[in-house]
Amino acid sequence: MTSFVALVPVKPLAVGKSRLAGLPDDLRIAYARAFALDTVAACLAAEAVAGVIAVTDDFRFAGEVSAEFPDCVVLPDGVSGDLNASLVQASLEAVRRWPGHGVAAICADLPALRPDELSRVLEAVGTTGFVPDAQGTGTSVYAARDSADFQPLFGHGSAAAHERQGATRLEGDWASVRQDVDEVADLGRALLLGVGPHTAIVSGR
Repeated sequence: MTSFVALVPVKPLAVGKSRLAGLPDDLRIAYARAFALDTVAACLAAEAVAGVIAVTDDFRFAGEVSAEFPDCVVLPDGVSGDLNASLVQASLEAVRRWPGHGVAAICADLPALRPDELSRVLEAVGTTGFVPDAQGTGTSVYAARDSADFQPLFGHGSAAAHERQGATRLEGDWASVRQDVDEVADLGRALLLGVGPHTAIVSGR
């Protein structure tokens, strides 16, 4: 089985999760932090993951994730304001540190992410593959078995963009991989699936 290096891009927490409308700013930021930490933790625990790189320009979060997860590499955005270009830059570092492994971009707002489900997703990747998010239009995971084929197209309508590019739409019993959190209703669904410890603390669970 080819292992993958997980790339987890994290927006500066002050501007992350802006669509969690109705929540006070401090709570919104706390959730954004918790989602990212729980996502990183799940990636580190997945058998199909050889290494994890958090990609962020938030220096406070970078320090926190490094302190809590010493095995997680932290890189700044390679191209400011361009998520996909930054992920491609990070993939080059992944190849340097973990040669011979695939590369997977995993959204940082998957607080219910289960390591076993993530591993099953990655095992299903052919050349390139993606998992549509809970809404079906976005992408929660995009992966390439060979790093040379890694061409992420995150953004509006990314599921269709990845499919047009030739990536295989991965469908299966892995609800935790699909359940990103953009809005308050999404958070409720993630809580029903069972969230990681950081999100559980913020939510009072």
